[in-house]
Amino acid sequence: MIYKNNYKIGMEDIGKNSQATDRALMAIMEDVACAHSASVGYGVLEVETKKRAWVLLDWQIKIYNRPKYGTEIEAYTWSREMDRLCAYRDFELKSESGQIFAAGTSRWLLTDTEKRRPVRLTEDIVGLYKSENKHVFENGMDKLEFSENKLKEAQECVYHVQRRDIDINSHMHNINYLDAAYEVLPQEVYENAEFSEIRIQYKKEIKPEDTVICRYFEDKGVYFVVMLVDDKIHSVVALAR
Repeated sequence: MIYKNNYKIGMEDIGKNSQATDRALMAIMEDVACAHSASVGYGVLEVETKKRAWVLLDWQIKIYNRPKYGTEIEAYTWSREMDRLCAYRDFELKSESGQIFAAGTSRWLLTDTEKRRPVRLTEDIVGLYKSENKHVFENGMDKLEFSENKLKEAQECVYHVQRRDIDINSHMHNINYLDAAYEVLPQEVYENAEFSEIRIQYKKEIKPEDTVICRYFEDKGVYFVVMLVDDKIHSVVALAR
């Protein structure tokens, strides 16, 4: 089942040259994924009654053409496959004429919100999503690799979790990890690098009371921001031109 929603790039979605930001394109993908889940009975409004919530584990997004202010977006998403624990979901953002603005793939975990544990994906849940044998990236999701020496030698700073970072699951919202990474980037990198590839891995949740240590480094042309709490990696954000 391929699910579709329409969006329009507004003022809050644009940055340089009146073009959509990385955050805006990611937010559209997130929203259409939530809408698809809601259409089969596992949306945001069902969390309270079913005690189930989808948690994002990985993002990979490629941006091909940035839509400008006022552009109408057709957002498509579909379940690609599911195993016992993880579900894989792909995305395409297109113009009305079929031009591809961005594509993405992601990995999700269904969790029990009371026990805060993963839930096994049974056949009745899998069947609701009617998975498609369609991949936006031929080789699937890229493995996230970086030099351990680079991490040890990286620039370090503290990110203070803000109230606005916290979502309905009482942890840092997945898009806000990208916001935090942008705050850590050196000014010259932030101002001059227009990223076309985004890769985010969520290893452990970040909570309101956490002190987050961010380490920034560049490795083979990729800009990394690694987020740690109590010396344990909680997330890795990788950005490439």
